[in-house]
Amino acid sequence: MPALMAIRERFPDASVTALLGKPGADIVRLAGVADDQILVDRVELRDGRKVTSVAKILGLVRMVRSRKFDLIIDLNSLYETNLLGYLSGAKYRLYANRENRSLDRLSNFPVKPPAEDKALHHTDRYLAVLEPLGIRGAKRSIKVSPTHEALKQADDILGSFVIRGKTLIGLFLGAGHHTRRWSIENFVEVAQRLSKKPEIAVLVFLGPEERDLRPGLAEKFGNDAIVLDELPLMTFFAVLSRLDVFVSGDTGPMHLGATAGTGIVLLSQLGSPTYFRPIIDKLRVIEDRPLAEITVSQVENAVKELLHL
Repeated sequence: MPALMAIRERFPDASVTALLGKPGADIVRLAGVADDQILVDRVELRDGRKVTSVAKILGLVRMVRSRKFDLIIDLNSLYETNLLGYLSGAKYRLYANRENRSLDRLSNFPVKPPAEDKALHHTDRYLAVLEPLGIRGAKRSIKVSPTHEALKQADDILGSFVIRGKTLIGLFLGAGHHTRRWSIENFVEVAQRLSKKPEIAVLVFLGPEERDLRPGLAEKFGNDAIVLDELPLMTFFAVLSRLDVFVSGDTGPMHLGATAGTGIVLLSQLGSPTYFRPIIDKLRVIEDRPLAEITVSQVENAVKELLHL
């Protein structure tokens, strides 16, 4: 997102099209960093019938060629995206300089970006690709505001509970895979401790991958938290923007919360890479032990630290 914003600011009069996967499409559209999008379902291409996948890839090539792009910027620089850029017919192609991963000979931009430094945060890696365009010192983070419609939906949902004026703490129970989840019992105890303060309300969120956790969940949390059913993405994003702190594992929703400007308590796997973490001031990471051994007190203290309690 910072790289897309930097491109938009560097070329304000250009028509920018983003080629991306479906999960990020709504947020990119909301941020206004691109005029158009071309969406690719890489999972479908990988796991679908080969004949169908080949036909879709050929259709993607035709679509890209039909746009008659002047410049292709490949921030990821994978073999397949390098080849797609080459087949686009664009006059200039600027590819990330990735050792043993990209097809550099298919790039023809007059100035080559610096070699990929794997020690850098991914945001900085992407911004480095843009240096040949004269882009330096760009902002490393970006905040996106929900639409007025989504905010109204979020406020209607929150307004249905007796929590007006309270400090709102969100707990996300998922983690992309069940082996990376912090236990529900721990989340329940966090809610119990935080909700003892009358000025705090705790909200519990589930995503599509956590439907197995839904039965009996409201009973487990009781009066200590409000369990919200699966929300549409833009409504969920708007609700996140209303939170003061969001407690989550290393998930997509955690990044959405950071993008919405919410304070984040990140429950991280021991030894997890740091280069994917959101670049925000209101971030507390708990990573000094295996995930299952993170204590309720650690999470409670991190939340209170963000709230200055």
